[in-house]
Amino acid sequence: VQLQAFGGGLVQAGGSLRLSCAASGRPFSSYVMGWFRQAPGKEREFVARISWSGGSTYYADSVKGRFTISRDNAKNTVYLQMNSLKPEDTAVYYCAAGSGRIATMSRENSYDYWGQGTEVTVSS
Repeated sequence: VQLQAFGGGLVQAGGSLRLSCAASGRPFSSYVMGWFRQAPGKEREFVARISWSGGSTYYADSVKGRFTISRDNAKNTVYLQMNSLKPEDTAVYYCAAGSGRIATMSRENSYDYWGQGTEVTVSS
């Protein structure tokens, strides 16, 4: 599976962005999709994941209520709608695809394929 993330940019605090991740290769609908992020000088961290059908989602506490993950299997695309952005959301955001057990899919090493990342900068 090849993943390409896009949609990042510069936004003021309180603003919104929608990230997209387009997949190609193996059947998209067979993968759990996740978003991770890496802030400058920090380790990469889990943001959100969505099940194969889209019926189950899970978020990091730091983004719960502000971010929404969704997917369109017909378009082979997963989205991350980010609202009420804060300067601490500044990071490179990565999408990932994995086929492990759903309960493990907040772990970085549960994912098999990664996109190249898209940079989000939130100014105060």
